[in-house]
Amino acid sequence: MKQALSIFVITLAGTHTSFLLQGYLDTSEILYGALTIMALMISAIFLWLWGMRMSPLSLGMAFSWAGSALVMGWWWLSAQLGRPAWMSENEVLLLVMGLMMTGAVLHFEVLETSFGYRRGAFLVPVAGALLLSTLLLVLVR
Repeated sequence: MKQALSIFVITLAGTHTSFLLQGYLDTSEILYGALTIMALMISAIFLWLWGMRMSPLSLGMAFSWAGSALVMGWWWLSAQLGRPAWMSENEVLLLVMGLMMTGAVLHFEVLETSFGYRRGAFLVPVAGALLLSTLLLVLVR
């Protein structure tokens, strides 16, 4: 825990220093780019771990990290290109988000087994999240 807090403090200090020197936009673009690249590397590692059969959660992690990397990369690229219209409502982004959804569903499936629940119980939190998201959308509109 001490190491994690130390890394967090150093990261915050570096981010704040970058913000003071370069401003918000440059700092956020550097962080988006670095996070995108690291997320792709983490996804590849989890895919390798799954291939080596080292963890049942690895495939879910690979999907989640790949989806996260590609969504962050989409936003990062969009910012770099000046937010072009063709990127603002492109269905490709929705397909990429499907990677993250697949990873999330796989996570809940592994958790179901870990907690000893019946088959299919993992769909309850998935359905609940979709229902809550839909409800919030309806209420805002």
